Amino acid sequence: MTAAIHQEVTFNAPPAQIYDILTTSERFSQATGGAPTDISQEAGGLFSCFGGMIEGRQVELVPGKRIVQAWRAANWPAGVYSIVKFELAEQDGGTLLVFDHAGYPEGQGEHLASGWHANYWVPIEKLFA
Repeated sequence: MTAAIHQEVTFNAPPAQIYDILTTSERFSQATGGAPTDISQEAGGLFSCFGGMIEGRQVELVPGKRIVQAWRAANWPAGVYSIVKFELAEQDGGTLLVFDHAGYPEGQGEHLASGWHANYWVPIEKLFA
């Protein structure tokens, strides 16, 4: 059985705004520190974040509700992708984001789990603090 990361985080903003940050190049780059970002808003389209350190393909996009990506770190072996899923739900006027990441290379879990927190959740939380 492969390991998986499961995280739940709440944001003080509606799901549509969180979805917009995660799927819009300019908003994502602004939210996460300004590194070059190119995110397709079409299922099947490519994305590249943090100046190319993270890349992949949009698998499923349901505005305001769900994002599924074939996701990889640029330093992984060629052709190696994992699956990430962001589920967004309205909660008390904000958003509950339920996040799952599976299929990443062995030994990467701890690094990836802390990276999601530091590079995604904390910067997005700061936007709406």
